[in-house]
Amino acid sequence: MAGRDDIDFGTAKISRLFTKMFIPTLLGMVSWSLLTVIDGVFVGRGVGSNGIAAINICYPIFLLLTGFALMVGMGASVVASIHLSQNNVKAARINVTQAVWFSTFVVVGAMLAVMLAPEQLAYMLGASETLMPLVRDYMVYLIPSGIMQMWSVVGLFVIRLDGSPKYAMWCNVVPAVLNIFFDWLFIFPLGMGVKGAAIASAISTVIGGLMAFVYLVKYARTLKMSGVKMSPVSLTLSIRNIAYQCKIGFSALLGEVTMALLLFAGNFVFMKHLGDAGVGAYGVACYYTPFVFMFGNSIAQSVQPIVSYNYGLGRWDRVNKTLSISLRAAVLSSLVSIVAFTLFPQHLVHLFIGDSDPAAQIAIAGFPYFATGFLFFITNLVVIGFLQSIKKSAPATLFALLRGVVFLFPAFFLLPEVLGVKGIWLALPLSELLTFIVVVCYAFVVRKRKV
Repeated sequence: MAGRDDIDFGTAKISRLFTKMFIPTLLGMVSWSLLTVIDGVFVGRGVGSNGIAAINICYPIFLLLTGFALMVGMGASVVASIHLSQNNVKAARINVTQAVWFSTFVVVGAMLAVMLAPEQLAYMLGASETLMPLVRDYMVYLIPSGIMQMWSVVGLFVIRLDGSPKYAMWCNVVPAVLNIFFDWLFIFPLGMGVKGAAIASAISTVIGGLMAFVYLVKYARTLKMSGVKMSPVSLTLSIRNIAYQCKIGFSALLGEVTMALLLFAGNFVFMKHLGDAGVGAYGVACYYTPFVFMFGNSIAQSVQPIVSYNYGLGRWDRVNKTLSISLRAAVLSSLVSIVAFTLFPQHLVHLFIGDSDPAAQIAIAGFPYFATGFLFFITNLVVIGFLQSIKKSAPATLFALLRGVVFLFPAFFLLPEVLGVKGIWLALPLSELLTFIVVVCYAFVVRKRKV
């Protein structure tokens, strides 16, 4: 299958394919993660650690919406990849179209629910009376852009599969650059504070979503969106197809749920032990966490079309080669993250807040402990993404549940009782380590069965 960037998933050398997919995907995600960090820097310098804490409290909502989009996008991309490997372009287009409109319908309902009760939701997420006005402003002004965020996330899976990973990269880079400008404009010259940060993010999200949607409607070479049939038979088939896609991509949703629970549980425990300053310190760490998540996610999304396409062809030699390359990339990228958090915590924290802020020293002391889990964090993401790509939804979902719920919550609430504040920072590393041990055991059992 040759696309706009002359990508043939079935015959090209795997290492070259990985490079062609990974570099633009990584650069696109780096730009978006950089956007998140710069957004936090502007808020930290323009509003203070309370602004960072307020955004951190809101973020689980947006992570859940993103997770839903990743579930639909990953599932649709896996199914469409297999259809394309079997030369069934019509079925691939239908799956893409169903994914886009289904995700749009769901996110509209979620947006209405948030807009009807923002303060009640903010209290449920752990907002204090001091943080409530900031939390409400950020939530209300950013949530209307949810539809465009959905189109962007789902669309990028399809655009990469259509053979245009460079265009997918620009769908991240252009909004990121614009968001930096609007952040500066609204927070400093216009003095709009957290509200300004939300409006800046909303504008950039709308632009990214429109770029993706226009590509799918007008410029896609193979995976153009098709018309929607409304007959009872067509709707029944659509529901069945969407359910199957969601089953395949469900662990991608759980990956974002893990991030949301990480924020929610961390905010709750830090508030309990250290108050608003603790939540502010944790908020700084969570601004950098997307960089770590980005490595694992970019590897998983880059190899997905390669793995799924060759899985559809029955080429297990190419599938296994892709897995080997992705695991090596996971180890290398995790080492970069660990070095940054361990050797330069002061520099990372001081980008957001100065030494005079009580949250600064809490964050500086905690970063090295937090970094101990990055190798397992990224590797687990890559393995789960690989299993999704070959339709192994059961083990992928199991591993996602282990790292996001089964191990994470007990770690957050038990470790601080034993180790104090240090235990809060070590909760994520422990959860990822335990999940990694289960993943290794699973791989050993699978290999033994094949022998």
